[in-house]
Amino acid sequence: MTQNPSPFDSQQIMRRTEDLVQAASNRYRITVQVANRAQRRRYEEFESMDENRMKPVLRAIIEMSDELTQPEIICE
Repeated sequence: MTQNPSPFDSQQIMRRTEDLVQAASNRYRITVQVANRAQRRRYEEFESMDENRMKPVLRAIIEMSDELTQPEIICE
């Protein structure tokens, strides 16, 4: 069984995760927000049969860290 590699390396994911946690006032709340976003993305992927195989949690972390560093792209 082969795995599809993530377009981001693990060091970058870890750095983005640390940035999110450091910027949050409450670690539990940011964890729940990432989980909720990942769950929404998972269902959206399932409904659209998207071929993107990035795990929803990784996608949520990347999106949220991008929103943190680039506030002009916030859509929610």
